[in-house]
Amino acid sequence: MKITSYYPVIMTGDVKGTAEFYMRHLRFEALFSSDWYVHLQSTLDERVTLAVLDGNHHTIPESGRGTVAGLLLNFEVEDPDALYAEFQAAGLPILRTLCDEDFGQRHFIIADPNGVLIDVIKPIPPTAEFAAQYNASALPA
Repeated sequence: MKITSYYPVIMTGDVKGTAEFYMRHLRFEALFSSDWYVHLQSTLDERVTLAVLDGNHHTIPESGRGTVAGLLLNFEVEDPDALYAEFQAAGLPILRTLCDEDFGQRHFIIADPNGVLIDVIKPIPPTAEFAAQYNASALPA
């Protein structure tokens, strides 16, 4: 089997508001837009896509309907410091302040209107202790 695409779909009760959040703050644009589903693509990298879906839409099996819970989206960026300042200026709640982690990340965490956590990350060199746990091909430089 060859996978040709992969993207998360956020199930919500507020499709329009959620899509607007990702377009306004994370530079997505709508490729398809309806009242029950919006397919988003990054304006900076066409390979980065995300969808927003009405969690009670009839296409979702009844047992799976509802809203998103327990989801963390990671966005790797070139300059987390600039985005951190931008999000602060926009008044977005910062749930984890910008910091460097020993395991090899400079990051911070915010949440979208549904409570989905958004971890904004830049890989950085890990400490020696954590470097030993990486596959050599995945070691951040």
